[in-house]
Amino acid sequence: MKKHFKLGLCAALLAVASGTAMAQQMRIGLQEDPDVLDPHRARTYVGRIVFTSLCDKLVDVNEKLQFVPQLAQSWSWNDDNTVLTFKLRTDALFHDGSKFDAAAAKANLERAKNLQDSMRKGELASVVKIEAPDAATLVLTLKQPDATLLASLSDRSGMMMSPKTFSDDTAAVGRQPVCSGPYKFVERIQNDRIVLDKFDQYYDAKSYAFKRVVFLPIPDTTVRLSNLRAGGLDIIERMNPSDAPQVKGDASLQFAPVSGLGYQQFYFNFANGKRAETNPFKDERVRKAFELTIDRNIINEVIGGGIFDPANQPFPPASPYHSDKFPIPARDVAKARALLKEAGLEQVKAELAFGNNTTTSAIAEMVQAMSAEAGFQLSLRPTEYAALLNEAQGGNFELLMRGWSGRVDPDGNIYQFVTCKGALNDGRYCNPEIDKLLAEARTVPDETKRKAIYDKAQAILQGTTQSVYIYYQPWPFVLAKKVQGFKPYPDGMIRLKGVTFAQ
Repeated sequence: MKKHFKLGLCAALLAVASGTAMAQQMRIGLQEDPDVLDPHRARTYVGRIVFTSLCDKLVDVNEKLQFVPQLAQSWSWNDDNTVLTFKLRTDALFHDGSKFDAAAAKANLERAKNLQDSMRKGELASVVKIEAPDAATLVLTLKQPDATLLASLSDRSGMMMSPKTFSDDTAAVGRQPVCSGPYKFVERIQNDRIVLDKFDQYYDAKSYAFKRVVFLPIPDTTVRLSNLRAGGLDIIERMNPSDAPQVKGDASLQFAPVSGLGYQQFYFNFANGKRAETNPFKDERVRKAFELTIDRNIINEVIGGGIFDPANQPFPPASPYHSDKFPIPARDVAKARALLKEAGLEQVKAELAFGNNTTTSAIAEMVQAMSAEAGFQLSLRPTEYAALLNEAQGGNFELLMRGWSGRVDPDGNIYQFVTCKGALNDGRYCNPEIDKLLAEARTVPDETKRKAIYDKAQAILQGTTQSVYIYYQPWPFVLAKKVQGFKPYPDGMIRLKGVTFAQ
């Protein structure tokens, strides 16, 4: 029923829009439905795609992952890298017509730091003072140098919303987000669509061709691609890798892949709630045995179509922080059985929770079969992805498969997941030595010295099998033939500046 509904929805959109109106509407197929549309509280990759059109940031990145101006026109550090001064645009407005200025930026950063359920607290932990000496100047004072801060401000920590919408009712902000980007919020129907309209007062409105942008969550990769072929979508993200040959051979489509910064991983519940108390994966030997049942190369070949490069750490090969000290363990069922026997177990019954889409479902079923050879009996719990993350935060899991879209700075790929109070540490793993090392890494600007610190942290994390990385996340975009000017970025975002339809 769901597949037919989505096909019908796109057909309906086609029927409603016609001629010139259709040419002014961009329709983007997402693999999941985003979580809350509040950048301070959000955590999904697809939410970041929506925010890219909805909420401008202080800083952006270009296709080479270099920091470039957005709401901040320029920035500078003091001599000891503890004061960061931004010079802001003076011509930017929020979608409610109020002016963006330093006071508004200050209000946003203070909310991101202090909101009870903010996911950005850790990213801004180094900031001890936020000042707006004049309308065009924002000054951040840090308690120590922070090599990660610009990268954080190029993502959700730096996204700006209208302070007029801030109230004690935090949920209201996400229901009706008022930001400062090229498109403004119109409506959201959960698990169905998110609609944005062009903000004509945007300072660079001339660079955005579409009057309306519609995001359609379609978890089934086959249905997503079929909708693109049928004309119901214009861009889809995360094509099923197995579809690459037919996409490349289809003259009506464009294949636009790019290597990403993120990863897919298995994550364990160490100490989050009652399910952790009886979780067999609390035993290090069981975690290591599970990892030894997995053949990452087979996952890449069978499910990944050769583009799911096997992973063993949070930093992709393109990162200068990727280390060759941690080779990917080969599959070894006999050793896995021996570890379980050492742990006093012949069989391990556990639940694997994962996002309900075509690719992750296939991986879950393959891993279920692989691990069974060593004595693991995994029951599978597919869950809508935003709901899965909410449940994980509450501790409702034993073993979790989740993806991370990756960040420009290496800190964004590790700190929040493994530090004792990390906002995304759903398993509540806690090792004071890891906290110490990763906090130190944040203060070291020298790349070589910083990498040595990350290597020390990884040695501890991998030695205890804190998590199991599966593959590095590529971004295989597919476009309708009429789409022109689209550039795939390694951060996986869909930027519509300069994108048009062929006439």
